[in-house]
Amino acid sequence: MNIIDKTDAELEAIAFPMWDDLIKYSNKGQYGKFIRNFSYDLLLGLNEVEVGKQFVKSELTRSLSPEYDFLGYIRRGEHVTCLFRVRSTKKAGEWLGRLVIGYERGEVKIFAASIF
Repeated sequence: MNIIDKTDAELEAIAFPMWDDLIKYSNKGQYGKFIRNFSYDLLLGLNEVEVGKQFVKSELTRSLSPEYDFLGYIRRGEHVTCLFRVRSTKKAGEWLGRLVIGYERGEVKIFAASIF
């Protein structure tokens, strides 16, 4: 099964709840819940001590607005990149949110997530 074969509506039903959870747990500082849908390879590549420090200290990642604008999908290989316009409740401006999803052992997992 390849995730790029899913329709936009099917992707929305998968990706939007995952993005909502990332925002919610980032704002709450609940790192364990934040990474719960990460792929094994992503978790393996993280320096969890450094990421955890950055996660706790970042004003932006602790003040993301739960309201965002969906910008589109990029389908490539075995992954779909979902793009979002994100705002902060404390910092002026807009950021680009990126969520990369795909299948790992039959389950949809997060292969990358970032705010630019």
